Amino acid sequence: MSEIEHRQRVGILGTGYFGRALAKRLFFSGYDVILGSREPDRREISPNQDVLYDIKIVSVQECIKSAPILFLAVHFEHVEKLLKEHVQLLSEKILIDVSNRKIPSKLTSHAEEIEKLFPKSRVVKAFNVISAYAMENDYDTSSKQVFIAGNNREAREIVVDITKNMNFRPVDFGVLISSRRIEKHPLRLFPEWRFPIIFAVGVFNGWLLFLIYIYYMFESFYNWEQLSIKVMNKAVCMTSITTLSATYLASSFATIFQLYFGTKHQRFPRWLDTWLKTRKQLGLVSYLLVTVHVIMSLLTMSPTYYPPWYHSTRVRIPANLNSTFEFQRITWMNWKGEATSLVGICAYVVLSLVCVTTFPSVTDKLNWREWRFAQSKMGHAALFLSVAHVLVMAIPVWMKHPDVVYKSIFFVCSLLPWATLVLKFVFMLPCINRYVMKIRKGWIKGEECERHKMNRGYTAVDINNGTPTQSQDVSSIPENVMMLRKI
Repeated sequence: MSEIEHRQRVGILGTGYFGRALAKRLFFSGYDVILGSREPDRREISPNQDVLYDIKIVSVQECIKSAPILFLAVHFEHVEKLLKEHVQLLSEKILIDVSNRKIPSKLTSHAEEIEKLFPKSRVVKAFNVISAYAMENDYDTSSKQVFIAGNNREAREIVVDITKNMNFRPVDFGVLISSRRIEKHPLRLFPEWRFPIIFAVGVFNGWLLFLIYIYYMFESFYNWEQLSIKVMNKAVCMTSITTLSATYLASSFATIFQLYFGTKHQRFPRWLDTWLKTRKQLGLVSYLLVTVHVIMSLLTMSPTYYPPWYHSTRVRIPANLNSTFEFQRITWMNWKGEATSLVGICAYVVLSLVCVTTFPSVTDKLNWREWRFAQSKMGHAALFLSVAHVLVMAIPVWMKHPDVVYKSIFFVCSLLPWATLVLKFVFMLPCINRYVMKIRKGWIKGEECERHKMNRGYTAVDINNGTPTQSQDVSSIPENVMMLRKI
């Protein structure tokens, strides 16, 4: 018996680009593949695809008869025309729909429509999120997910096995109605990133307008030619620290919400739920802004842009008569410049480590405690160092001019970070942390009191054997009672 006879046979209806890519992948995964076409004699194998020479191109009818599993690698519009003559042959066959929609629908899906056309077949939705290029050329696909849905559990399990053999990661969505979500997935355009990007853009525009007012309208502090880098860098820095604060402030709001209701089972408001679900994207946007701030700061790192960071020496040259020529020479960094740079570098390194742990390849290697330490403890440490980076620059200015503390951009941009850090510290206090952990383990406020009230009653001790019994009603206690006490 030849090797190909040991393989499980799979049929593919459709000889287009995706159908051939699918055939190639299935063949390398150990399956006996046949291609079904309405005009098999006119379909030729490309000379540069040698592997397909072992794959037969047969008629649609022969393909349906020969294979118990059929991939529908044709456009949905052609499915009914292609298969309407073979309804009886399709009975109990597994039909795998790989098509996609152009416009998402909440009412139906292609897979559900196919099941209506062929009710005796077992329809499964799968592989629509994998491109033909990835199917044919990318073999390191163990992290790529394939969403699977179907009303027949056995058929779903068979497709799950096929997915694993093709080196994809199957995700079982359950019954076929879930195929609406699966078909909607390829049509999405960064849905998790909309709120973080809109938030960051809004905050950036707000800070930029504030800086323009402070430095150009309220007081003419900079030249307009310094707007592109000097002033823009400040806006980027302030936006990054605000966005980073918002990343960790969401969990504090969730904690306040749980403390107020005394349970973890109360659903969060929609705005808070969206905020919590986009924390990863907010953090990555913040990291991108911090990186831009670092690059812009390196471009302007000179005594001309940052004179308070450098030592300066005044040199006077006496004139022949009654005037002198004086110029200032600035050399190396002073303590303020070095301390600001050091704290900023530490904050950037810690934040980089936090971002690295969000990569799926790294996340899969971490246990829950390690991941929580990186995302929570190290994340708040990065926020604290960022605030310290701002304060090192601000405190010397505040000491010289105490009247401008509340007006300075250093004070204004550090308000939200300080609020985030203070809330985190408060919730870490043992008296509050124990209560929060109690709620998150399932405890409900007021439940113990109700249980205690329900358990109140009387204890009766039998005179003969001393056995105590409990009762809610005194009249139900037998006569041979030695003692009663209310509990």
